[in-house]
Amino acid sequence: MLYNQSISEFIIVGFTNINHFGNLIFTFLLLLFLLIVVNNIIMIFAVIFDLKLHRPKYYFIFALSVTEVGIVFTVYPTLLPLVLKGNVTISFHGCFAQMYTFHSLLITENFLLSLMALDRYIAICKALRYHMIMTLGFCKVLILFCYIIGFTLSLSLLIIVSRLPFCGPNTIQHVFCDSSPLLSLACANNDINIILEFIISSFTITLSSLSIVVTYINIMRSILKLKTSEERKKAFSTCASHLFMAIMFYGSITFMYIELQTSYSSDYDLATAIHHSVLMPLMSPLICSFRNREIANFLKKSFYKKRTYLRNLSDFST
Repeated sequence: MLYNQSISEFIIVGFTNINHFGNLIFTFLLLLFLLIVVNNIIMIFAVIFDLKLHRPKYYFIFALSVTEVGIVFTVYPTLLPLVLKGNVTISFHGCFAQMYTFHSLLITENFLLSLMALDRYIAICKALRYHMIMTLGFCKVLILFCYIIGFTLSLSLLIIVSRLPFCGPNTIQHVFCDSSPLLSLACANNDINIILEFIISSFTITLSSLSIVVTYINIMRSILKLKTSEERKKAFSTCASHLFMAIMFYGSITFMYIELQTSYSSDYDLATAIHHSVLMPLMSPLICSFRNREIANFLKKSFYKKRTYLRNLSDFST
């Protein structure tokens, strides 16, 4: 519930130095948006329709793709018109809905990456018991748990911010509605709330990142114990893509969200936008999936069936 409000909307002003390149950047971001959506939807449909991909590893990739698509559709409705027009107006409740959805999906992605590391640990270190431990039913429960935790933890952040009074100004120096710029606009002493936001953000990042670090330390120990270099290479290849993506994710997000800030430059906005709405959603299917042989085979078979169908249809029409 929102209290003591005297404004009905927010004006988001993120990019201030791109007036001459707005159309070009808009076109570029729109193409990236379409590419991100198509890439992740391909992954989603591949896991749904190919029975060979009905395994825990690909279920986690499926959940990650769904989350990335959700983040993109949460951020781009303000990002695209912002680049084109220089500012965008969003309703009061719409702003808080965007903030809540964005943080929920981001926290969910944190824990999904942790689960993917756990899956690789069991596959490498407990290989003989992998199918007994990581069943499809257990995998689905873990994924559901990630979403429940994500949308529950971010609810506390929503409550903290929404209970503050907002009486003006209503200009957000960011590229979408986020908790930190909203806190800076509240007509109240925000020291305690900023600390609470820091605790919530740092808790999820620290918990998930530490779990990945500990998991990979154990994975590396197990890999080093393997007898041949071929075995070590094969074992490392099963987790290399996830490890690279985790490093890219946490390396950037730590810089962006652990710092206590109340003002944002256009460079900071651009870095945040590129990371959350472009870089990670674009790279996730490329790193985790498209290099995978089984997914590549599914795409080849789908393309071949489509081409055969079109050829038969053309022959029939002639």
